[in-house]
Amino acid sequence: MAIMTENKTEICPHCSQPMQKWATPADSTWGAHFQWVCFNDDCPYYVKGWQWMMEKYNARASYRYKVHPLTGEKGPLPVWSSRALRGDIIPD
Repeated sequence: MAIMTENKTEICPHCSQPMQKWATPADSTWGAHFQWVCFNDDCPYYVKGWQWMMEKYNARASYRYKVHPLTGEKGPLPVWSSRALRGDIIPD
């Protein structure tokens, strides 16, 4: 896996928008104090996630694209609304 840096802004491969630093919960095991997360509400990854979660799990939820800043690990970050987790965005 590629090593990321805290200073390089990640770009979402699904919508080409800059991702934002999101503070990880204090008790998480992610090993980094933040994750890069796409908070673009028009991102296809997020938009399509609502239907996918309903079809697969009968859940009113979606996910946002995230990247671990140290390992480069990529994947979903579950959300239950468009406002979910925004309170933990780390300002530039």
